[in-house]
Amino acid sequence: MVVLDRLLKRLKAQGSRVLIFSQMSRLLDILEDYCEMREYKYCRIDGQTSHEERIDAIDAYNAPDSEKFLFLLTTRAGGLGINLVTADIVIIFDSDWNPQADLQAQDRAHRIGQTKQVYVFRFVTENAIEEKVMERAAQKLRLDQLVIQQGRLSQQQKASSKEDLLAMIQHGAQDMFNSTESTVTEDDIDSILRRGEEKTKELTSKYSQIGIEDLAKFTSESTGSVYLWEGDDYNNKRKDDGSNIGNNWIQPAKRERKVNYAIDDYYREAMRVTPKNTAPRAPRPPKHPNFYDFQFLPKELLDIYQKEIYHYRRTIGYKAGSLPSKDDSDKQDTQEEIEAEQKKIDEAEPLTEEEQELKDKLSDKGFSNWSKREFSSFIKSMEKNGRDALDIISEEVENKTPEEVKEYYKVFWKRYTEISDYQKFIANIERGEQRLRRQNDIQQFLTTKLKQYKMPLFQLKIPYGQSKGKFYSEEEDRFLVIKLAEFGFGNEDVYERIRDSIRSSDLFRFNWFIKSRTSQEINRRCNTLVTLLSRDAGLNF
Repeated sequence: MVVLDRLLKRLKAQGSRVLIFSQMSRLLDILEDYCEMREYKYCRIDGQTSHEERIDAIDAYNAPDSEKFLFLLTTRAGGLGINLVTADIVIIFDSDWNPQADLQAQDRAHRIGQTKQVYVFRFVTENAIEEKVMERAAQKLRLDQLVIQQGRLSQQQKASSKEDLLAMIQHGAQDMFNSTESTVTEDDIDSILRRGEEKTKELTSKYSQIGIEDLAKFTSESTGSVYLWEGDDYNNKRKDDGSNIGNNWIQPAKRERKVNYAIDDYYREAMRVTPKNTAPRAPRPPKHPNFYDFQFLPKELLDIYQKEIYHYRRTIGYKAGSLPSKDDSDKQDTQEEIEAEQKKIDEAEPLTEEEQELKDKLSDKGFSNWSKREFSSFIKSMEKNGRDALDIISEEVENKTPEEVKEYYKVFWKRYTEISDYQKFIANIERGEQRLRRQNDIQQFLTTKLKQYKMPLFQLKIPYGQSKGKFYSEEEDRFLVIKLAEFGFGNEDVYERIRDSIRSSDLFRFNWFIKSRTSQEINRRCNTLVTLLSRDAGLNF
C-alpha cells in the first residue's frame, strides 16, 4: 500500500487516470477506504455490482472532463466486456493464476479509441509465491504460443503436483520473515520501477526461446526436494529454535460487525424489552400482560401497571440488585441505580380505587390486540404499496379487518415516533415509495415513447450505441419493450407474462433462442433496454 500510495500521487500529478484490478472484493473495500482518506474520486465494479450500476459507473468514468481518478475492479467481474479507454494506467494489484485473465484486464484500456500510451504496472512481492505465479504465467503464455497458436499439440501439460505447489508457497518465505525493511521513500519508487523492468525483461527472455520439451520438464524449483533449505534436509526433522514461520504465525484479527442498540429506558421496563444478560429477571405479577411500543397504549395505563409491578415486588420481599452488569468505571452509577430502584420498591403502594377504575377504563384503549406479526405485515404493506394506498393496505394485513387497520393507520402516523427504531421503519417505507415512483415514471415514459409510432413493432429504434449485444436482435428487443409497456413495468409477474407471450407468438415460432429465455434473463434485458431508451431521451431513472 505504501508503494501504491507513492505511485498514485505521481500519476495524479502527471494527469493520468488509473484502473486497479484485484482478485478479491474485500481488497477493494480496503482500497475504497484508502480513496476516501486521500479524497480520490473513484468508481467500482465487482461481482455484486448490478447491471444498471455497472453501466452508470462506466459512463461516469468515461464522461468528458470526468473527475474520477481511479476505477477499482475485480479481475473476473471487471476484466471483460467494458471499454475504459479514458484510462492510460493499469495496475494489477495481485496476479491471477490464469494469465489470460490479467491480459483481458489490461485490454480494458487497450481498446479502439485509445489515444494515449498505456502503461501497465504489476505488483509482485519479491521472494514470495507471487514470483512463482509470474513464472507459471510466463510458462502458460509460452505454451499457448507454441501449442495452441501454432497447432502443435504433442502431449498434455500436467497439472501442478503437491510438491510443486508447496515449493511455490515456501519460495522466499524465510527472507520475508527475517526482513526488517518496511518503509518506502520517494527515491525508492524509481529504483523499484527500474528493478521491475529488469525482472520483466529477464523473465521474458528466459521463456521466449524455450521449447515444448523444456516446458514439459520444467518444475517450479530446481532443487531435488522441496524439503531442502539452506543446505539442510528437513524431511525427517523439524526446526525447534522458534525461527520458523509456523511457530511465529499470528492469527489475523477476527472481523466482527458492531451493533448499536438504542432502547428507551421507559419501555425497557414497562414493556419487558430487555437486553440479554445473565442476571435473573426481576419478578412480575402473575398473568401480567406484555406490552409493546407499537400498540400505542396510553401512558397513564403504563404508569399504573408499573406501580402495580413495584408493589408486587415489595409484597414478595424482592431486593433490587440484578441490573445488567457494567464496566468497572460505571460501578458507582450501577450502585446508584440499584439504590434508586430499591427505593421505588420500598415506597410502592397498592392501587387506589380510582387507579383501579382508571386501569379498567384504559384497558380497552390502544391496540393491545396487535401482535408483532400483524405490525410487521402492516409495515411491509406500506413498503410495497406506499403509505397513501390505505384501501390496499387495509386488505393485506393478516387477521385484521379493514376497519381495524384504518383505525390503527391514523394513530400510527400520529405517534410513530414512540416506537423504538422508528427511523428504520420509516426509511423502509420511503425506499418503497421511491421504487414505486421510479416504476410509474418508467411506465409513463414507455407508454409515451410507443405512442409516437403507428407500428412500434417495426418502427421503434433502439439507440444501442456501443452497447449492442451479440444475441438479441432488434426485432426481439422491440417486442420486449412493447410487451413491457403493455403488462406494466414493476408488476410482480410482468416478466413471466412476457416469457409466455414470446412462446405463444407466431413471430418467434422457429426462434429457439428467444423462446428459451428465462424470466430472469428477460428481466435483465428489459432493464438494459429501458436504460438505453431513457438515456437517449436525456432521462435517468
